[in-house]
Amino acid sequence: MSDSDTLILPREDVALDVPWNVVVHDDPVNLMGYVTWVLMKVFGYPEAKAAKLMMEVHTLGRSVVWTGGRERAEFFAQQLQSHQLTTSIEKSA
Repeated sequence: MSDSDTLILPREDVALDVPWNVVVHDDPVNLMGYVTWVLMKVFGYPEAKAAKLMMEVHTLGRSVVWTGGRERAEFFAQQLQSHQLTTSIEKSA
């Protein structure tokens, strides 16, 4: 194969693999202590960090509780949802 016969393949843009946020949303059902406990259990956060994130959910209506790869973000969102927390994932800005 000569230089003029070189096959040009589309370039995969690896920069598109941006981090994803796991977001917990406020709801009228779950108690603050329970949300704190779930964050500690799912992420292994110390109580102070989990309580800070829970207060963001309570006061701001949402909190980004974790950021990273999409597959792991989906896993964490599923774990939080299995504990009845209102959760979503979004691309990190």
